[in-house]
Amino acid sequence: MPEPHILAAILWALLLAGAGGALTTIGPWYRALKKPSWQPPDWLFGPAWTLILSAAAWAAVLAWEGAASPLDQRIVIGLYAANFVFHFLWSPLFFALKRPDWALAESFFLWVSVVALCVGVLPFSPLASALLVPYVLWVTFATYLNYVIVRLNGPFGTKTPPVSGGA
Repeated sequence: MPEPHILAAILWALLLAGAGGALTTIGPWYRALKKPSWQPPDWLFGPAWTLILSAAAWAAVLAWEGAASPLDQRIVIGLYAANFVFHFLWSPLFFALKRPDWALAESFFLWVSVVALCVGVLPFSPLASALLVPYVLWVTFATYLNYVIVRLNGPFGTKTPPVSGGA
């Protein structure tokens, strides 16, 4: 049986990947959005997130094993817990609520949580920090993509009055 911290890291990655996949609906609303020509194909996002979250889980294991005290271990847990929340929130905002503008605002907190992970685990494991760099880069790219989608399609959340047939 694997050590509890290894199981926790795997569970962290599986829950985020599973929730992200379940909450991402590529339907008519999403297809109708204007997107930049440089957006990667939709099929690429799943494999990219799988690799990124796998590396982040490996980083969690290394950081935990490098944490010398219970306080250091609580720091690792706190960083990963905060990141879990901010990572989890993005998909329902963008896809379920159809609010790319809210998802863009939330992506700032996601980005900060990933940078905090990258910097926060550095004292415990330089390799763990390096494994998180692709996560930082991908969230940076995804945030910019989100920004461009908002610019091309906004405003969101406004209801247009029904077209009248005349009187």
